[in-house]
Amino acid sequence: MLMRTDPFRELDRLTQQVFSTARPAAMQMDAYRSGDDFIVHFDLPGIDPETIDLDIERNVLTVRAERRSPAPEGAEVIAAERPTGPFTRQLFLGETLDTERIDASYAAGVLTLRIPVAEQAKPRRIHITGDNDHKQLHT
Repeated sequence: MLMRTDPFRELDRLTQQVFSTARPAAMQMDAYRSGDDFIVHFDLPGIDPETIDLDIERNVLTVRAERRSPAPEGAEVIAAERPTGPFTRQLFLGETLDTERIDASYAAGVLTLRIPVAEQAKPRRIHITGDNDHKQLHT
């Protein structure tokens, strides 16, 4: 059975509401490089994919999403511990990433971005020529 009121939890909730700023909540993420891709996973459980917005401007990637309360309007809420409202996160992407080819997918509450490493940033071998590779002209 769900306890209707917990005085300590209610005090924590009220304190958080009074002293918190009205800025969007941040989303948790993991990021790593795998081969020729830079992968980023954002935890967005309970988010409607239609509310997810990705923008990139001058190598700054902005992810916005919104979680709405599942309780219908006018319902008597017994507990509301999951954050609702807007979530946002910005990533500063280096010049070595190909921001024109970002792939985004959302599954099981996780937004996954796959950003390819730009061709000019990939390691490459440079052929070294020696004396035997050049024809010498004799006069």
